[in-house]
Amino acid sequence: MTYIKPEEILENMLQVGALKAKLPVKHMLLRGFMAGAFLGYATTLAILTTTQTGLGIVGALVFPVGFVMIILLGLELATGNFALIPIAVKDKRTRMNLMLFNWTWVLFGNLIGGVIYAFLYYIVTTQMGHSDPATIPAALRIIDIAETKTIGYAQYGLSGTVTAFTSALLCNWMVTLGTVMAFSSTTTNGKIIAMWLPIMTFFALGYEHAIVNMFLIPAGIMLGANISIADWWLWNGLPVITGNIVGGMIFTGLMLYWTYKTSEPK
Repeated sequence: MTYIKPEEILENMLQVGALKAKLPVKHMLLRGFMAGAFLGYATTLAILTTTQTGLGIVGALVFPVGFVMIILLGLELATGNFALIPIAVKDKRTRMNLMLFNWTWVLFGNLIGGVIYAFLYYIVTTQMGHSDPATIPAALRIIDIAETKTIGYAQYGLSGTVTAFTSALLCNWMVTLGTVMAFSSTTTNGKIIAMWLPIMTFFALGYEHAIVNMFLIPAGIMLGANISIADWWLWNGLPVITGNIVGGMIFTGLMLYWTYKTSEPK
């Protein structure tokens, strides 16, 4: 594979961040929708392989397929944009209002994609409600995960919220690193291998990813989890999105910018 140096990687990050901030709403929604659905595909694949083998690491090994599809197709994943666009703002290549505009519409597209895939998954898994989710191992696992990610935090109150936020920070440090690592090679194989490693790491460790949860928690609710939409957003959605922003923006985007930025803005 052809290796690209960190200074060049940063320049590519700045260029891509500026371009993403200029996308029309239609493209942010369409690309965001596909990204949210593809992560739903990857999550169900990971859960299926885990329940079949009994080995969580197997699920982590296969999960990055969704991320690879998103990156290679140039789709919009809000968690990746949390690292790329802020440094373009810092470098005066775009404006903060455009960054916030992108984050809002891409998150909305990701949400629609995740929820619609969750509904389609529910139809197939339960034969349109004719099969009891309690008899389906993968469905039971989704219910358990959804409850752990919501009421599992709720039982600890503020400590649970801080835990969800911190888990999300650690998650998007790795997820955005996957986005960055894709810039480290000029070959498709090189990009896939480079981005696979940090994505596998975050999933294996079970950290909180807002877009993955936009499939997991709605799917859990549809399958019968003992949680509400309010539980989702209060105990997971809002703290996890906030943690993903901090993790991606500071620990990946700005840290790489501060250490490798050597030239004046173009």
